[in-house]
Amino acid sequence: MPDNPATVSPAALHGIRVLDFSHALAGPYCTLLLADFGAEVFKLESPSGGDMGRGWGPPFAGNDSSFFFGLNRGKRGISIDLKRPEGLDLCLRLIDRMDVLIENFRPGTMDRLGLGYAAVALRNPRLVYCSISGYGQAGPSRDEAAMDLIVECSSGFMSITGTEEGEQVRSGYAVADINAGLFSVIGILMALRAREQTGQGQYVDVSMLDAMISAMSSNYMSFLGSGRIPSPLGSGFPTVVPYRVFQARDRAFSIAVGSPKLWVAFCQVIGREDLACHPDYSSNARRVENRHALEATLAAIFREQDTTHWIPLMHSVGIPCSPVRNFQEVVHDPQTALRAMFPVIQCPTAGPQKVTGPAVKLSATPARVGEPAPGLGEHSAAVLSEVLGLSADEIEALSTGGIIWPSSHMGTQEAGD
Repeated sequence: MPDNPATVSPAALHGIRVLDFSHALAGPYCTLLLADFGAEVFKLESPSGGDMGRGWGPPFAGNDSSFFFGLNRGKRGISIDLKRPEGLDLCLRLIDRMDVLIENFRPGTMDRLGLGYAAVALRNPRLVYCSISGYGQAGPSRDEAAMDLIVECSSGFMSITGTEEGEQVRSGYAVADINAGLFSVIGILMALRAREQTGQGQYVDVSMLDAMISAMSSNYMSFLGSGRIPSPLGSGFPTVVPYRVFQARDRAFSIAVGSPKLWVAFCQVIGREDLACHPDYSSNARRVENRHALEATLAAIFREQDTTHWIPLMHSVGIPCSPVRNFQEVVHDPQTALRAMFPVIQCPTAGPQKVTGPAVKLSATPARVGEPAPGLGEHSAAVLSEVLGLSADEIEALSTGGIIWPSSHMGTQEAGD
């Protein structure tokens, strides 16, 4: 239902201020979601290049990568040199006025800067402070470097992801980063809710490893319940059969037959009623035990017709199914259009750019896709004026001294690089 501007309530997170030290993917994805629902996110970057994600291209949207552009829209960019005492002081004064701080440096980095939780909570006890790391803030793996690929391996995820022949492959998207970002949103919102009751903030410790293990709860429960170490099943699923991708005559498609009722209906629509009561396939447990023989039989059947034949048949009896679509097909799908999953925002240097839209639809306080991703330090002066009340002369002095970026003694071209 379209929003009526006259009746739309303030955004769900209106009034929440977030100081965002994060970079790359996990942290920026978390703060993207917060920004979409009305939090005022101040993206704090180093003057010496800023977020590494700015260069993760091609493709590029203007001066920055499309990767960075999509993850950092709706945020305000500030750049402060934290290695200078004046810069650290500015940062601490900003923290005094924040509701949330988020960072995803290696454990100990913020403490060394003088910005760790113990230090800043003394100044702002209402602060919700979220740290995202590879392995958490304590333990034997605490100081190990981690990126998505590494945690896909260390969490056990890659051991179950790949072909049945045994080749293990990375997820098609950065699942460890995104899971950590999602759990960070959940942790921050729970801490803000607790603050409403106690008046006190708290520390939110999210590790990519923990997030992956939690997200694989069903997989780990199968192992914990059976003691059998799982291995890759391709597109199959360990506890439901048939549940996988098959190749039709024209293209690949998936089916998911998850109940006894659907199994009987499935056998009827493919013209193999005999399979429904076959002793090897009469229950899901028996189908799991005999998956290879059954899947080979079904594969031969499906290769006889196109997906335009099979998919309407499956839909007619309520069996979940879909062709294996590429990104172009998804972007042009009328369902994703209706759900506003690819809104357009204007990039000042590259024109209109499609981005991914918010997945959560709230009826009274909907998400709003914000402004383009900020240039490095684009809002430094404005934020210091609005949040800290600094005068134009004070801001000019900080700029001239190289404490904030853009620095007024740098040339225009260099400041925009």
